[in-house]
Amino acid sequence: MPRTALVTGANRGIGLEAARQLGEAGLEVVLTARDTGAGRAAAVELGARFEHLDVASDDSVRECAARLDRDRVEVDVLVNNAGVLLSGGILDVDDALVRETLEANLLGPLRTARAFMPPMLARGYGRVVNVSSGSGSLTEASPYTPAYSISKAALNMLTRQLAFAAEGRGDVKVNAMCPGWVRTDMGGGAAPRTPAEGADTIVWLATLPPDGPTNGFFRDRAPAAW
Repeated sequence: MPRTALVTGANRGIGLEAARQLGEAGLEVVLTARDTGAGRAAAVELGARFEHLDVASDDSVRECAARLDRDRVEVDVLVNNAGVLLSGGILDVDDALVRETLEANLLGPLRTARAFMPPMLARGYGRVVNVSSGSGSLTEASPYTPAYSISKAALNMLTRQLAFAAEGRGDVKVNAMCPGWVRTDMGGGAAPRTPAEGADTIVWLATLPPDGPTNGFFRDRAPAAW
């Protein structure tokens, strides 16, 4: 029986390409998005199941999990791709913008992990892939979009904490990755990488064998500095 992967923010860009590649790899795909129209259209294109999911809403995450549970859909792979990139300098950034960024980029993955990781741990198999960024690396720290960078640094620590929670509980692996600067609505047209290149490491981490890594941060299938 094929594994099932749930991808957040998958109606466009890296998320859509990751959903496409996961389907091509033989997984059943649950494509989620907060934009229902765009999400349904993308799911039809890929032959995937669509679920409305706004990671910034506790209710939305719980309701999505309940619908899947009702239909006996077991999520084996969780790709936390949904996120926002909002601008503002560190000394003048609006509190509301910081909160909105953290809601999507940090608390969103935490909500989905709370919803979908416990069944993975109970079954003894799971893959969680958090789409982070080199902007969140303390080693590569720069003044680029501070709220975004802070949220991704926090997401990297969340990745480690989730991996710690999975230790000794079967074949459940939790990793973060940086897709690089990708030509998407978020990355812009000047970015040097294609969505396919950006999604490659997501799919690699989502389909790791039992002896694959966990509790790591990766770029182009190679370890990256936290």
